[in-house]
Amino acid sequence: MGKLLGFALLALALLVSPLALSSSVLAAASCAGGQGDKAGGAPASSLNDYPTSARADYVFGCMAVNGQTHEALDRCSCAIDVVASILPYNEYVSAETVLRMQQEKSVLAAEFQTATAKQIVRRLREAEAEGEVRCF
Repeated sequence: MGKLLGFALLALALLVSPLALSSSVLAAASCAGGQGDKAGGAPASSLNDYPTSARADYVFGCMAVNGQTHEALDRCSCAIDVVASILPYNEYVSAETVLRMQQEKSVLAAEFQTATAKQIVRRLREAEAEGEVRCF
């Protein structure tokens, strides 16, 4: 129970931090032929701030939903590249944390139903939708 409380407090701290919302965030890199366009759009540093394990975890989950084919691998890899070009890694982690905590069956889960929490998740969903449009 102590670890859950510590995790919840960390997640709450992430919610308190202000979001840097930009109207031009959706104008970032695009995918062509299943490959991310790293030359245009977002700076290279923002495209590479996601750890390999986070990218791989996203691709594994995406492939579980879309099939275990090479085509799905290409499309899912493209999708995480698009997400990474739109959403900084710290915001991605915050959104994943909120989503996990919303699934908990406890009193703490209610803390992750706030307008701020919903905004964090909405930004992730928008980035994922852009990845689907560009890559699938």
